[in-house]
Amino acid sequence: MKKNVKLQSFITIGMLSSISFLLMLFNFPIPPFPAFLEVDFSDMPALLAAITMGPVAGILVELFKNVLDWIFSGTPTGVPVGHIANFATGILFILPVSFIFNRFKSIAGLIGGLATGTIVMAVGMSVLNYALFLPMYTYFLGMEPVVGDSLYKMIVAGILPFNIVKGILLTAIMALLFSTMRKWIDRQRSMYITK
Repeated sequence: MKKNVKLQSFITIGMLSSISFLLMLFNFPIPPFPAFLEVDFSDMPALLAAITMGPVAGILVELFKNVLDWIFSGTPTGVPVGHIANFATGILFILPVSFIFNRFKSIAGLIGGLATGTIVMAVGMSVLNYALFLPMYTYFLGMEPVVGDSLYKMIVAGILPFNIVKGILLTAIMALLFSTMRKWIDRQRSMYITK
């Protein structure tokens, strides 16, 4: 029985990773934010994996979707900076949701987790973009580095509010999915998550 559950979990993670990869292809900017900031809904399958199978499953879906996108879409920098940033964004969002929902196991726990995930993602990605990702982008693209006030303004006026808006959109979609898929989610949790 354990072998069957393990095999089924691998298959489910593979399917969710594939769906997540396909959702990455349908990305779009949100005016008035900078054009390089695009929203997609590829974190939803990873979030479903995290709340039904545990945080490791969610992390694996985030990892596999980015590896697939890197293989099939490539990267303008030659180094997968964007994919690493996307992976970090997803992890910062789904892990708080997974931990809080697993603790409270209710719609209130889910909403609390989604709100926490949004804040963690927005603040965490602001720090990571300031310290790591934006300097890496400019370096690998051979551009003038963005420093000082310009970098600070880009973070405060662009990246921070963008990730808050993204988190709100993901929260709305997940709340809708949860209300329609509650029985399926509970069934999956009973199969994969040890009480």
